[in-house]
Amino acid sequence: MDSKALYLVQTDTTVGFLTQDSALLSKIKKRPPSKAFVSVYSDFKTFKEKKNRIPNRHKNYVRASSQTSFISKNRASRIISSSEHHNFIKKFGWFFSSSANEHAQSFERDLTCKLADIIVEDSRGLFENNPSSIIKLSHIRKVKLR
Repeated sequence: MDSKALYLVQTDTTVGFLTQDSALLSKIKKRPPSKAFVSVYSDFKTFKEKKNRIPNRHKNYVRASSQTSFISKNRASRIISSSEHHNFIKKFGWFFSSSANEHAQSFERDLTCKLADIIVEDSRGLFENNPSSIIKLSHIRKVKLR
C-alpha cells in the first residue's frame, strides 16, 4: 500500500479522498495548493507526533467528540474513532482528507472512481452522508463553523 496514492474510501461521515500528498489532492479537487486540507489521525499519539496542539481547556472535549473536525492554530484536524475507517487509517497513521465531490456538488461514483488510484470499499459500501461538524478552538472558547 502506498501512502502517496489517492484512496477513495467511506469515511466515518461521508465518502472521501485520502492521501498523504496534499499537492495531488489539490489537483484532483481543483483547489489552490495554499488552501489546507483536514488532516485525519488514527490516534492522539500520531496527532501529537505531527506537532499538533489542542488548548488544554478543550482536550477532554476533543477526545470525547466523534465525527467532528477541529481547527486550532489554523490547522484542521480529526481523530478517527469509527471502527472500519479507523482500521484503514491506523495502517498509515494519518492522511489529508477531503470529500469525494466537487465543491457544492453531490457524490458521483463513476467520476470519483476514475480519479482515485485505489478504491477501498468495506461492508458499508460508498455513500454520501452529512459531513463532519467543524469547531474552531481558541484558548477560551469553541465556535461551531459547520
